Amino acid sequence: MGETLAGQRAATRGNASLEYSGGAEGKALIVAVSCKGDGSITVRVPVVKMSFPLQCSVGEPAVTYNQFALSAADKPGTVSVTAPPTVTWAVTVGRGDPASEDAPSTG
Repeated sequence: MGETLAGQRAATRGNASLEYSGGAEGKALIVAVSCKGDGSITVRVPVVKMSFPLQCSVGEPAVTYNQFALSAADKPGTVSVTAPPTVTWAVTVGRGDPASEDAPSTG
């Protein structure tokens, strides 16, 4: 896949941030988040002006994988997570080739 690691934060409880390094122009910013516990978290990626929620689960960890192929995606930045103390979460930030958009089928 050609992905490179830009930053990582191991299992964490409560609110915290992770700084990640800049990357090559034209590469997408990839943010993978997992959480486990009773509650939900909010993930903010200010450099690309995006945020998203993730509903956590007491059983299997909830996992989301977001790719941002925007003009500022090559810049270094921070991922901030807002989480209750009942939730354990982890974040991995990487860089890789943007996913290709499938052409709509006509038939």
